[in-house]
Amino acid sequence: MSTSREDIFRALDRVIDPVSGRSVVQQNMITGLVVRAVSGGNAVGFALEVPPEQGPDSEPLRQACVAAVKAVSGVQSVTAVLTAHQGDAPESGHGHDHGAGPAARQAAAAPQGIPGVGHIIAVASGKGGVGKSTVAVNLALGLARLGLKVGLLDADIYGPSVPRLLDIKHKPDSDGRKLIPIEKYGLKTMSIGFLVKEDEAMIWRGPMVQSALTQMMSDVLWAPLDVLVLDMPPGTGDAQLTIAQRVPLKGAVIVSTPQDIALIDAKKGIAMFRKTQVPIMGIVENMSVFICPDCGHAHHIFGAHGARDTAASLGVPFLGEIPLLPRIREMSDAGTPVMVESPDGPEARAFLAVAEIVAAALKTADRPAPKIIIE
Repeated sequence: MSTSREDIFRALDRVIDPVSGRSVVQQNMITGLVVRAVSGGNAVGFALEVPPEQGPDSEPLRQACVAAVKAVSGVQSVTAVLTAHQGDAPESGHGHDHGAGPAARQAAAAPQGIPGVGHIIAVASGKGGVGKSTVAVNLALGLARLGLKVGLLDADIYGPSVPRLLDIKHKPDSDGRKLIPIEKYGLKTMSIGFLVKEDEAMIWRGPMVQSALTQMMSDVLWAPLDVLVLDMPPGTGDAQLTIAQRVPLKGAVIVSTPQDIALIDAKKGIAMFRKTQVPIMGIVENMSVFICPDCGHAHHIFGAHGARDTAASLGVPFLGEIPLLPRIREMSDAGTPVMVESPDGPEARAFLAVAEIVAAALKTADRPAPKIIIE
């Protein structure tokens, strides 16, 4: 059955904001509305935009919006996120701070930690296709093997990989207020991919992505954790800046292949983290060398030692090389990472060596939380 945007807006127009007494539609609180045809019905996504001071108390209003849309004939699933927007200039002359300068904006942007989480690290890449998610999953498993309590957050909203890499096909439970992370192989995990079907495209604008990321960090029962590993989306866009602003990252692990084009983008990623005052924990060279299973010869398909040389030139640590082996790809596609399937094999040892360096870095003194100053 076809469901139109008008059908959704009519349903939402019956949801009353208790603060103003007016509907969420009348106040233009609904943004980014998307209606997509899926098997068996329609999937609806939207953001509920509220004033910043109302954000912590607006969850019941969001739930009311979800319930109203679910009641619409033909709607199969609903994804709604809260977002708080503060305009740069007053629209009506009320409720805005005309004197807020750079210092105030800096204070507003100061990141806060996640209760019960000791450290947060980002696994990032300048471009896609370098095996970043595979490295993130096996790094997290390696840290857990070293005795740490580890969480894994899939921060790639548009292309979540963790559900496939860990073979998770069910939705997380909730305690009524927060989501309960799904535990697999000793990791606490969360991904937007747990909430939508694998073949559904997330057609969201920036504010919705930012709000979803914030909720997956703050509205999930992560504690207690020694470290939360963030599998970042590729590139240097809104998601990366949102995370750098919202949580104090202990550091970033950059993943690249030895190929020149990948290293160019890796350098951009390093520059972005440095500008946001996030320490670089080091570079991992993925797909470094292919060992022929028949003759045993090493083939540097994407070039030799490119990431190692780049690390040296930029003055950042080199964390190690992950070989290009079919077994890593096969186990990843099957949802049983090599750290689980063959924990004593050469592939797992390569990831464990990286995890040992990262674990040692976590023991160093914390640096001041990163701050972003907008002049």
